[in-house]
Amino acid sequence: MPPVSTAEHTGKDNALFFLPYHPPYDWAWMSQFLAARAVNGLEAISQESFSRVMTIGGVTGLVVARPEPQHHRLQVALSPSLVPVAEIALERVRHWLNLGLNPEEVNQVLGPLAALNPGIRMPGCICPFEQMVRAVLGQLVSVKMAAQLATRLVDTFGTACAHGQLFPRAEVLAGCDPLALKSLGMSLRRAQTIITLAQSVVAGEFPLTPPEDTSAGLKQLMSWPGIGRWTASYFALRGWGAQDVFLEDDYLIKQRFAGMTPAQIRRYAGRWAPWRSLALLHIWNNAGWQPELS
Repeated sequence: MPPVSTAEHTGKDNALFFLPYHPPYDWAWMSQFLAARAVNGLEAISQESFSRVMTIGGVTGLVVARPEPQHHRLQVALSPSLVPVAEIALERVRHWLNLGLNPEEVNQVLGPLAALNPGIRMPGCICPFEQMVRAVLGQLVSVKMAAQLATRLVDTFGTACAHGQLFPRAEVLAGCDPLALKSLGMSLRRAQTIITLAQSVVAGEFPLTPPEDTSAGLKQLMSWPGIGRWTASYFALRGWGAQDVFLEDDYLIKQRFAGMTPAQIRRYAGRWAPWRSLALLHIWNNAGWQPELS
């Protein structure tokens, strides 16, 4: 669904754009998810607005998005510096908040699984490289700790701007001393993984854009040191916006499918194709759900 791109201007010359979406959309759930992972200085999330510092081709500015559920649209205010690159900025917002999803199509396939909360959808990201780094920082730590590590990384290696902080550029992280990253509170292995990822991005080798074959893309991601199946799959969900990825070996999923092997879980999840990513999200968010065993 294309954006309604007619712009209005506020007294500060911010340009307003309106991005439509298919209802239902659970904005309270989305704000809660993103707020728990927000990086101070980079983004500010509340139930009323989603603010984010953004840089595009050397141009930096602020994006403030406000849901207008009564009109099934998102109001997006771009600072004047971003107006010349508005099309790219709006596409990033659309991906970040997953505005292109049609829940009716999904819920027809998921059926009872989606009945409890038909308006939730998988968040995307603003920058795929940033998302992969944040996925690595989140390995084997709590959501709160992952956000703290990301904030320390931004504070130490990011760039200050008029609107806050920019996430560290790949070129900066590629040249870091592993011990300098480790001093932020992460393991040396994770520090080395981040540096290797950054170097591969600088070299143009890392698959930042969605591949035609997601399964092959996941295998490619797992060929990088320090990237296992969970991290690769989580990046595919949010960095690529993959719609049909299921984590049968995820800890919480194994709890929901108690007594079943990963192979059995994988076969069961086949009923939700091509929306297994959304099935995964619903299972994560429904503590009472159990598989129907025949």
